Amino acid sequence: METIGRGTIKRVVVNQHKIRSNLKHGTTDPVISIQTSRGPLPAKRVTINGPSEIIYQPDKPLKCGARVWVETKSEIEYTG
Repeated sequence: METIGRGTIKRVVVNQHKIRSNLKHGTTDPVISIQTSRGPLPAKRVTINGPSEIIYQPDKPLKCGARVWVETKSEIEYTG
């Protein structure tokens, strides 16, 4: 497991297109994306060690297109 420290905003999203692609091609590529200021990090498992909130913004999605995501400043552990 890798860790992203506390403090910076991290957004965890599920990539629906990757889920469909995995089903179509019989693959198991990571479908979770951790959006950080350094760019997205692919993950198969994420643990948020502290407070977080789930946000739904259908009128103002993230740049990646996500309309629902988990946002936190807490430490995150993930497996890519």
